[in-house]
Amino acid sequence: MTKIKVCGLTRMEDIQAVNEAMPDYCGFVINVEKSRRNCSPLLVKEMVCRLDKRILPVGVFVNAPLRLPTLLLREGTIAIAQLHGQEDEAYARELQKASHCPVIKAFSVKTSQDVEKALKSPADYILLDQGAGGTGKTFDWSLVPEIKRPFFLAGGLGTENLEEAIARLKPWAVDLSSSLETDGRKDPEKIKAAVAMVRKMEKDN
Repeated sequence: MTKIKVCGLTRMEDIQAVNEAMPDYCGFVINVEKSRRNCSPLLVKEMVCRLDKRILPVGVFVNAPLRLPTLLLREGTIAIAQLHGQEDEAYARELQKASHCPVIKAFSVKTSQDVEKALKSPADYILLDQGAGGTGKTFDWSLVPEIKRPFFLAGGLGTENLEEAIARLKPWAVDLSSSLETDGRKDPEKIKAAVAMVRKMEKDN
């Protein structure tokens, strides 16, 4: 049963769109100034207040001070922290210990060694990506062996390649962002189409 995460929400309209489409997870890029999808913790709190309780909010961080994701997890603003920087194993373990919440660690996949490194992570979930998040580019899927632990697949996923990605790699979850946008904003129809495609594959399997 593949799950789906819609990442990079920035507006109340985006919350309305995911509430209608009902993905399993939605992601917020928090205090990452270089990202055009950057949100302040206060804005994320406001958006999550209107989020359907059946959708788990994920905070995406890049080398943030440990206290930031810890606080947001403890207060329930987010349910999961996704680490997208150079956070090491000690950081991930400390965050798990301090928050008692799941942690996702993202890895840029350029070689098979990158996948081997990811598989050793103490994080609850690993996320395999092309590199810089939100670029809309895939990586070489042939580098990924059969993986036993739950993992998120990201990087250039959209309705044109979702079926192939799920069939080939059998990820725990798929993570989409840029493919669900029109003119730099999340597109409700694209979100609905992607979620519907994943749900259909669940039924067919």
